Amino acid sequence: MAVMLRLSFLTLFAGAAAYDELPQQKPHVLLVLADDYGWANLGVHRRGPAGTADLRQGQLEVHTPHLDALADEGILLDRHYAYKLCAPSRSALQSGRLAVHVNSRNIGVTSRNASDPVSGWAGIPRNMTGLAQKMRSAGYRTHMVGKWDAGMATPEHTPLGRGYETWIGYFQHANDYWRKNTVFQSTGEVDVCLNSFADFFMHNATYRGGVRDALSTSKECLADPASHPACYEEHAFKERALSVIRHHDTSVVDEPLFLFYAFHLLHTPLQVPKAYLRRIDHMLAESGADSIDTESRRLYAAMTLYMDEAVGEVVQELKSKGMWDNTLLIFLADNGGPVYLPGGGNNFPLKGGKYSDWEGGIRTNAFLSGGFVPAAKRGTAFSGVVSIADWYGTLCEIAGMDPTDRVAERANASLKERGLPHLHPVDSVAQWRFILNGTNARPDALHISENAVLRWPYKLVTGKQTYSRWTGPLYPNCTTLNEMIALNGPSYSDLKLFNQKVPLGQREEVEDRITWVQDCGSRGCLLDVSADPEERHDLANDSAHAEVLIELQNKLRQLNEQLFQPGRGPQVFEACEAAIANGGFYGPFVDAADWYSPVVKSPRQQLRDRALEATLRVASSRIVQWTMIPAAKKILPFIRKPWARRLDKCFKSGLSTLEGSPVMV
Repeated sequence: MAVMLRLSFLTLFAGAAAYDELPQQKPHVLLVLADDYGWANLGVHRRGPAGTADLRQGQLEVHTPHLDALADEGILLDRHYAYKLCAPSRSALQSGRLAVHVNSRNIGVTSRNASDPVSGWAGIPRNMTGLAQKMRSAGYRTHMVGKWDAGMATPEHTPLGRGYETWIGYFQHANDYWRKNTVFQSTGEVDVCLNSFADFFMHNATYRGGVRDALSTSKECLADPASHPACYEEHAFKERALSVIRHHDTSVVDEPLFLFYAFHLLHTPLQVPKAYLRRIDHMLAESGADSIDTESRRLYAAMTLYMDEAVGEVVQELKSKGMWDNTLLIFLADNGGPVYLPGGGNNFPLKGGKYSDWEGGIRTNAFLSGGFVPAAKRGTAFSGVVSIADWYGTLCEIAGMDPTDRVAERANASLKERGLPHLHPVDSVAQWRFILNGTNARPDALHISENAVLRWPYKLVTGKQTYSRWTGPLYPNCTTLNEMIALNGPSYSDLKLFNQKVPLGQREEVEDRITWVQDCGSRGCLLDVSADPEERHDLANDSAHAEVLIELQNKLRQLNEQLFQPGRGPQVFEACEAAIANGGFYGPFVDAADWYSPVVKSPRQQLRDRALEATLRVASSRIVQWTMIPAAKKILPFIRKPWARRLDKCFKSGLSTLEGSPVMV
């Protein structure tokens, strides 16, 4: 079998151009995914002449020396596209389907539709084969650290169920970096469990359950976690990643390493050890730059520095272990930076941000690096269109595996009989040979979302698009905060209570104003993103592009007939019961009775659990939900202004006294 895989692997390169070094074995793979990473927050995208003081200041505020060096030593992916939201992008990455074919909604992980045992949950449907399952079948040792956000309801939905041998991380969109709980500041949502539990989980060969580390409950971490970097959630992820590398057995050449490192950074809440804030301040002072004038931008810059150094440490460990020369590093972001307050991201000079189909929302930071990249391709850029779903097929290509999902195919027969949504086949495009040869693997239409399609170089965007503006080189800034306080936005557009969206304005026109909506209508806005990457010129009314407009309108309608939109169901109390039983940690709640490691509880804890369960059962009842949701919708518009004042801070003089404090969603 090993000989056959090696022959298949060498055949992969037979059609590629000649390079100095042909690989003789499968590479180690380090797949790194940054969360909510702004285009302008990566140093390589800040290069170029600094013609103004703001451009120069912006360059000096971004400190990503390790990421920049890795991109310079590898292949910069200039046209890498993801979905506009976290969970759909991650579902696409792990399943090899475009988000529109697997999961195009940020649904709470406690959701369940009991009538659909395959797709009636948040995240990836139960019977789809995960990327790590393919890699494990190819002989890889598969490990993960960090954010999952691709389902939780059953054991099959977890990283373990998707093929990762070990994992430490969290299930949902975000949690608190210090306490690891799901406070409202993390996600902008209140779930059926009233956000009562921690979201910090691990599994390995001997344990499945919440992370009960002594450090998180130490006196130092409870009293002043921001002063102690070891209390930081990302520290635990980094240390685990380093341990995985140190303990990997390189003597077994047919079992290379596949490590998926999914940062929480740079998602809200904006939190970072105080030491990194001081370092950013010092770096700016040493360079002669001005201090950063808003708290959210300062926090985001410090968090970016932390992520950059964490990647640098992991790469150095691979080098020390002698693995780097045969490693493929894939660095990606799950969507563009959030430009609402207090997201802190900046996609300058691109238009828009997270939650929009403009380039700032879906064109993401991405590059390849490592010794596996052929020498002749290092220091180059690739301009072909790449989807985040394509890494499934690309890694199967490199590993010598067939990307076809036979499990999903078998499930479809039963689903058809029951009248349930069928599972789409893998539509990932294997990109490796195209990247090496510099040719576009996706010349045909790429279904971005139900409101957008890209057929290079033209993109059609339809409907109402939030965050439809361009940010400057220094963003967010004091003017951004003042406009927010004046109720002109940019406000967060996805506040939820029990999975129900809570609007920020009593009238639709107010909601549109404070979320910077541009309405392209059903006709759509037509852009040439090659000639006009900033999307400043709508070609929909240009007679010279009439045929292209009609072509893409028809194509989007055709593609939307294949949207995967199963009934995911409401949030259910069973998720709260499972969390209580598991010691106060979110986790699988269906078909999981014997899945967890045992939890020993004192009589006092059992009494507290019973009291909490009774409270949550009342609070999450349909009657209470029907009361709370309308009340929230009525109250929120009246508290927007005082709430807006808490979203950021403008430094009039000196530095904020809120170092490392959580900035609210």
